[in-house]
Amino acid sequence: MADPSKVLHVRNVGHEISENDLLKLVQHFGSVTKLVMLRAKNQALLQMHDLSAAIYAIQYYSTVQPTVRGRNVYIQFSSHQELTTVEQPTHARQSGDQDSQPNRILLVTIHHLLYPITVEVLHQVFSPYGFVEKIVTFQKSAGLQALIQYTSQQNAIQAKDNLQGRNIYDGCCQLDIQFSNLNGLQVHYNNERSRDFTNPSLPSEQKSRIPAQANAMSAFGETGSIYRIQPTGSRPVPFQQIGAQPMVLNSWQMPVGFADAVAAAFGGMIPPGITGTNDRCTILVSNLNTEKIDEDKLFNLFSIYGNILRIKILRNKPDHALIQMGDGFQAELAVHYLKGAMLFDKRMEVNYSKHPQITSAPDTRDYSTSKLNRFNRNMVNNYRYCCAPTKMIHISSLPPDVTEDEIISHLEPHGNVVNSKLFEVNGKKQALVLFENEEQSTEALVSKHATTIDGLTIRISFSQLQSIQSS
Repeated sequence: MADPSKVLHVRNVGHEISENDLLKLVQHFGSVTKLVMLRAKNQALLQMHDLSAAIYAIQYYSTVQPTVRGRNVYIQFSSHQELTTVEQPTHARQSGDQDSQPNRILLVTIHHLLYPITVEVLHQVFSPYGFVEKIVTFQKSAGLQALIQYTSQQNAIQAKDNLQGRNIYDGCCQLDIQFSNLNGLQVHYNNERSRDFTNPSLPSEQKSRIPAQANAMSAFGETGSIYRIQPTGSRPVPFQQIGAQPMVLNSWQMPVGFADAVAAAFGGMIPPGITGTNDRCTILVSNLNTEKIDEDKLFNLFSIYGNILRIKILRNKPDHALIQMGDGFQAELAVHYLKGAMLFDKRMEVNYSKHPQITSAPDTRDYSTSKLNRFNRNMVNNYRYCCAPTKMIHISSLPPDVTEDEIISHLEPHGNVVNSKLFEVNGKKQALVLFENEEQSTEALVSKHATTIDGLTIRISFSQLQSIQSS
């Protein structure tokens, strides 16, 4: 152990932990005169007002495990006896974590990047706090970064105070925000990587110049925008502007504010082939494998695209089924993405039914109150998972002690598992599993979604990633 020092060394400081969090951790022992965040190392240095305050803090936390935002941190004496005024900015320049003076330009680093982040997504995240003039995104060794320029410094301060450490998507895409030391941003092109909102007439860049972020975009297709921001360890918090508009219907026959949010969930525009004007909620599915299909398997597949109210397998045509979706838009997504999909060695035909709804009957399965409907909460947020069946599935709500072998064993009866990856996001286990083809992954999804592993009900969706990257 290092000799007693008024400088404390804190380890395991996650990106969700702010300077204020660390100050609160030691405020009862005395005042902090200097603080250096070493983000690249997940560490921090705090200089107490005097040696006795630092000793009290170490003595207390030798018997009590310090925890910040659900994460255990570890405190010890630093080998530094004092942080000089020269040392502090030097650490900041090396690690890129010490904030400059408040500025109207923010430097944003996005950690745990599981979904694509575009200029449109960032604009929707940051615009509630003031007019965003310019956005520039770029790749660095720390990951995806962006510069956000506001009209005023006060807007930037408010955005940083409200968004630091929060997630763009549930459990991932975490924001680490600092003040930039730049005076102004130069934007030459309006495209998916940069945007000048004060000059919409700027040209777009040549298509041949594709950065690393474009590869991530292609892996996810056209989806990947945002509806809610989730504070770490908290329930999702809706954006202020979404739902704030009056209930006026647009050409999509849905509330304007809701339609805007739906469009945002698809990267700012509805996918090609989707009109958004369909008002038929009931779907007719045919050419089903009668020996293997049932209502629950159909529910597991079609609930990816919206809430399911009722399902009826036709007695006189057992390879046909009627599925009533929550609304016409969800029905259109299901028809668009599942028409011609392979399931149990059969190519499904998916079309709109002439029946406006399915009437309750003994041979009708009612799912209207099912807690397994994916769109009961975070409705617009769930649209980002909508896509045609892929070879890759994403599994969540896994037990904390589950192993990769257990997951593979649970799924491999349905196909050849080519690759898999078990990982943790905000303390919760998730997995990616890559099958040999789309039919196998679809069979695994319809058969194992909402099944249990060690007593926990797992959730399975298609992933739009094309491959699994090694850690």
